Amino acid sequence: MIITKKMMAALAITGSMISAISAPSFADTVKIGMNVPLTGFAAADGTSALLGAELAVEQANAEGGINGTPIELVRYDDQASPKQSVPIANKLIGQDEVIVGISGSYSGATRAAAGIFQSEGVPYISAFAVHPDITKSGDYVFRTSFVGEVQGRAGAKLIGEMLGKKRVVVITLKNDFGQSLAAGFKSKAADFGIDIVNEYEYSIKDRQFGPIVTKIKSDKPDAIYASGYFFTAGPLVSQLRSAGIDVPVIGQEGYDSEKFIDIAGPSSEGVLITTSLDRDSTVAETKDFISAFEAKAGYKADMVAASGHTAANVAIAAMRKAGTTDRQAIRDAIAAINMVASTGTISFNDLGEVKKNVQVQVVKDGAWHHYAVIDDQELLAPPVK
Repeated sequence: MIITKKMMAALAITGSMISAISAPSFADTVKIGMNVPLTGFAAADGTSALLGAELAVEQANAEGGINGTPIELVRYDDQASPKQSVPIANKLIGQDEVIVGISGSYSGATRAAAGIFQSEGVPYISAFAVHPDITKSGDYVFRTSFVGEVQGRAGAKLIGEMLGKKRVVVITLKNDFGQSLAAGFKSKAADFGIDIVNEYEYSIKDRQFGPIVTKIKSDKPDAIYASGYFFTAGPLVSQLRSAGIDVPVIGQEGYDSEKFIDIAGPSSEGVLITTSLDRDSTVAETKDFISAFEAKAGYKADMVAASGHTAANVAIAAMRKAGTTDRQAIRDAIAAINMVASTGTISFNDLGEVKKNVQVQVVKDGAWHHYAVIDDQELLAPPVK
């Protein structure tokens, strides 16, 4: 049989088609997009979240990336603002053609971006934003940290059952984060024998809490449940202690930073928080993350760093499992994830909410340390609709 030039060309075309079908459909790099605050009031948290995500990508690339293709992390500064996160989401999807998106930002920016990713059919993972509406954007949106209400319910168990404190003052930051935490706490307070003596609200811009402190001193509570970020909680706790109020203060993951301890100083001793990162964990994934992050960042790991690391690793594991850039296949792989990460064992319910234990940390000798684990799965059950 004589093979003509036309036959050879046809064979070459057929061979290239077979190769394209059999090989993983990745380009030169696999792109993960990230909106994250790198300037503005949330820049410290954003920087930690980004460094955590970068660490996950570096570790994955050292292991061969996604089926031999390097991972590229494309990130933009959203300043924790919905006005920034929406155009960033459109840019990541339309211009950069990312396969998966990650939010290393707060609830307002994350909620706004989630709708864009959902409408375009691009999987999107919130690393630590707490507002319940984020995953309600649709079936392409997931969260690797606790919804605010779950953490609030854990706070009620911690105060009422584990600490045995019954007269409680609630201090609520007036934003998505604070209000969702307060809602969860108040929903379960009575179940743990807690009497909420008073609730006081404050703005994210507040740093002077004199009027609230004076009222709390008159309330004479057994404990204080106070939502906030390290830059609000630090001054608040310091002013409470300066006024002679020495009852336990219970916060949440917003406190989870060395910066809280720096700001509050000795007043931070004994403060308890519900969070996702156990500094004293014996789990290899957590221990390895903590040491690798501190070597990369030059400072101690915090919850947002671990959450950025976790969200990126979920995306990477799902892309490896899917073996393709098909976003539906990757979405399905994320939904089916069951993996041990730096913030615990990660799996999702049908709404895309994470199912995992709550870590309780305490400031002891000027550093965060293990206090307890809350593993009541009925209490911690995330919303399903």
